[in-house]
Amino acid sequence: MREYKMRRGEHLEDRVPDMEAFVEDYFGEPTDTEEYKGNDLLVVEEPENPVFERVVAGTIEFSGKKNKLALNITERPAEDVIAEGHVDAAEDAVNAKNDFLEEATGRDAKARRDSMKRDVEDDADAPDDV
Repeated sequence: MREYKMRRGEHLEDRVPDMEAFVEDYFGEPTDTEEYKGNDLLVVEEPENPVFERVVAGTIEFSGKKNKLALNITERPAEDVIAEGHVDAAEDAVNAKNDFLEEATGRDAKARRDSMKRDVEDDADAPDDV
């Protein structure tokens, strides 16, 4: 499960007031929920795009801190997608994921990558528990 931060000065609940409708617009109708870090995330068992096998998305709430967006997409094996003739769906899948994340967080793919890179570097600078 990946967690995505919001752009500085913005809040997830302002950008996405109805998470269920937002997830449905991009991936299909949520059919279940799944617990993650004490939060119920939406599960789409049969996403509209044939590349996606399962999508889990929702809000992770923190007391005293800004909420984050959680997203986990399970993709089907490329061989299966190609064999079924859904080659064009791969590009649509990438666009759907990037558009979903950018609209929710206000950050494009480059900004999200840079942020994750900084988080990893910050973890490397922290002393090991000895």
